[in-house]
Amino acid sequence: MHKPTLLAQIIAALEADAEVLRLAAQTAYETATAEENVAENKYDTLGLEASYLATGQARRTAEIRQALLTYRQLQLRDFDPQKGIQVSHLVTLEMPEGGRRHLFLGPDAAGLKLAQGDVQVTVITPRSPLGQQLLGKGLDDEVTLGTQALVVVEVA
Repeated sequence: MHKPTLLAQIIAALEADAEVLRLAAQTAYETATAEENVAENKYDTLGLEASYLATGQARRTAEIRQALLTYRQLQLRDFDPQKGIQVSHLVTLEMPEGGRRHLFLGPDAAGLKLAQGDVQVTVITPRSPLGQQLLGKGLDDEVTLGTQALVVVEVA
């Protein structure tokens, strides 16, 4: 797996998400402010609901834009066994039954799933329980996910 390519995929996915949310927020705003949606009685709440939706979407768009800024400035680091796993490392964990999970420890955008060939990589952050466990770990160290003990088998 190639970290610079993965970083470019994360940025592209965040840019696409930001654009979709921007358009959705714009549509909700237009619905909220449209003359035909002015409330005629206290039970007519379409305009109010649309304004709440527009506010939430605008807030989420701002969060994604902040994540984009963070990823655009992210310096990819090589693994240093003395420091252990840090933000920007690509980690492969082996599960007890032999399967593998590939994780990118990023500063933001937790839960984003990306593919590199036939390998799926999930973005996690140091704020997650698994991300907290991984910080400072090295090869052959164990972390737990639920009731499973996973072993760090590769770090890039």
